[in-house]
Amino acid sequence: MSRILSIDYGSKRTGIAVSDPLQIIAGALTTIETPNLIFFLKDYFSKEKVEKIVFGYPKHLNNQPADIVKDIEKICNKIKEEFPNVAIDFIDERFTSKIAFNTMIKSGINKKQRQNKALIDKIAATIILEDYLNEQ
Repeated sequence: MSRILSIDYGSKRTGIAVSDPLQIIAGALTTIETPNLIFFLKDYFSKEKVEKIVFGYPKHLNNQPADIVKDIEKICNKIKEEFPNVAIDFIDERFTSKIAFNTMIKSGINKKQRQNKALIDKIAATIILEDYLNEQ
């Protein structure tokens, strides 16, 4: 089987998580600078078989899309052009960053490490993927 990759897209940084080949377990992969996303995907896809990318879809509490959704749609179009055989799906990502931060606290990560926004993004991507896998 192929992996599923999840993306917690941000204007500066993007958190990435990936499933195991059986699509059972989600694991944090990395956090990259957002402008490097396509380059990262090209490199990763040359090494691993990925059948789907799941993007966190940010919404406000009133269920309206967040402003960054326009940027997510643009990058999705680029990804579809570059990788036409990789499906793209979306899942509601409300509160994933807050859940990621709380997970860090419960895990005993010290205060200085909890200020690492790249770590929060990577954990948020993992939560997005876990939610997606649980829904399947």
